[in-house]
Amino acid sequence: MHKFSVAPMMDWTDRHCRYFHRLLSKETQLWSEMVTTKAILNGDKNRLLDFDAAEHPLVLQLGGSESDEMAQCAKIAQNWGYDEVNINVGCPSDRVQSGSFGACLMQTPEVVAQCVDAMRQASDISVSVKSRIGVDDMESYKELSNFVMQVENAGCDVFVIHARKAWLKGLSPKENRTVPSLNYEWVYRIKKDFPHLAIAINGGIMSVDEATVHLQSVDSVMLGRVAYHQPYLLSEVDNKIYHKILDAPSREQVLLDFIEYIKKQNDQGVPIRSMTRHILGLYHAQPSAKKFRQLLSGKVVELKHLYQWLDFTG
Repeated sequence: MHKFSVAPMMDWTDRHCRYFHRLLSKETQLWSEMVTTKAILNGDKNRLLDFDAAEHPLVLQLGGSESDEMAQCAKIAQNWGYDEVNINVGCPSDRVQSGSFGACLMQTPEVVAQCVDAMRQASDISVSVKSRIGVDDMESYKELSNFVMQVENAGCDVFVIHARKAWLKGLSPKENRTVPSLNYEWVYRIKKDFPHLAIAINGGIMSVDEATVHLQSVDSVMLGRVAYHQPYLLSEVDNKIYHKILDAPSREQVLLDFIEYIKKQNDQGVPIRSMTRHILGLYHAQPSAKKFRQLLSGKVVELKHLYQWLDFTG
């Protein structure tokens, strides 16, 4: 299990975002946005699944609860070249609930177990589960432990646990990311009670230094929105988490490398703004941060603007 990862985030962690993040850290495990099984089976697989080889190690997160569909998608993920496939058992949105997957699956661990078993039989790819510590009326550690035990018995040995409950009624998806209280101790306890499992912790972690503290109690740490809005913090990961004695790339070098990527993608018809939207936070907390955001928020964004920025900063 990789010690550090960037969370799957809908509408954010697309292939362009992931390539950008890879320029900042060579070791961080990257995750796709959640993709539903039905979208993969019935939709444009190239658009949904393609990635650049530089993105490895890379996880495909699936949304679904039909074991046969999950199995088919696990096989597809393996053939597509993903390193791991993950079952979403943590998203609390209405769209996910109506599809009978996401956080509501915590109430039916037997369904998750069936999916894990089917996926493992259909492919050789690693299968993991990303969950909450509970949902709605699940109030006890025993219920969380029972969920992990049932899913483990089906063959899952990697769990990523967001250390908050999810309230499917009464809270919006946004509120579910902040309102339920954090309970890191339960995640630590899962690792103690299931020492043979690989356990990752997620939720409310705001820096790489905080991540190193959690790594004293669990195997891996996942950062979400802070890694998106303050992406340059990822430049600390290879040194502080993986102990690689490397100089962090400068913001300007990262931008220069990403410009080369933008050129190639734009030649294939990808709009520049669909890529530059992911780098708005590159200069977070720097004196020039506002000017950089303004540059990328204009009516027209062209490569020449980025080269002008490099001239300005250089």
